[in-house]
Amino acid sequence: MMVSSISEKMKILKRNQIIILVIALMLVSAGYLNYTANQENTIATSGVEDGTQYAGIGDAKLVSSNGIVEQNEEVVESNTIIENTNEIPKEKNEIVAETNTTAKEETKEYFSSSRLNRENMYSQMIESYQKILENQSIGEAQKTIAQTEIQNINTIKNKIMICENLIKTKGMEEVIIFVNDKSISVVVKADKLTQEQIAQIQNIIAREMQVEITNIHISNK
Repeated sequence: MMVSSISEKMKILKRNQIIILVIALMLVSAGYLNYTANQENTIATSGVEDGTQYAGIGDAKLVSSNGIVEQNEEVVESNTIIENTNEIPKEKNEIVAETNTTAKEETKEYFSSSRLNRENMYSQMIESYQKILENQSIGEAQKTIAQTEIQNINTIKNKIMICENLIKTKGMEEVIIFVNDKSISVVVKADKLTQEQIAQIQNIIAREMQVEITNIHISNK
């Protein structure tokens, strides 16, 4: 009986050892599987992070490239602005040239139109006095006055022509003279007049028209 009891106890002990061994193997296997899974997750995560990092580097290069392109565009725009700025003086010169041309044309028109108006005025005055001479109902005294006025007008016209020609010989490009009784107005085409030029004009007018220098008014245009 005692031998049988020992034998049974040995069997129970061996069975327990086998069970413990199986459990230990199961735990080891579970630990290994868990370790392997963690390693795979770590590798996968590392790959994502590395991919993100490389993607970031690629993006950085792309941004840098765009920056270079934008800088090149800015340089081109800057060069265009500089070229346009260089063209501004040309435009200003053209505007100045057009302005000078317009001013010259206006000045030329002034002298020609003023001379024409003056001649028309004298022609109308002479025509009016001529009608008096031709009117049979007007007395001889009035006709004598009309004849005298016609002679005075012609004398003034001749003196004006002489004075203008003499003034031009002094280097004046254009000049026009207006006579209003004893007051003489002289307009000379010039940017400015020197004191010597003014004195020359005054001497010519005073001598040819027999007027005082104080009655001579000179201006430039």
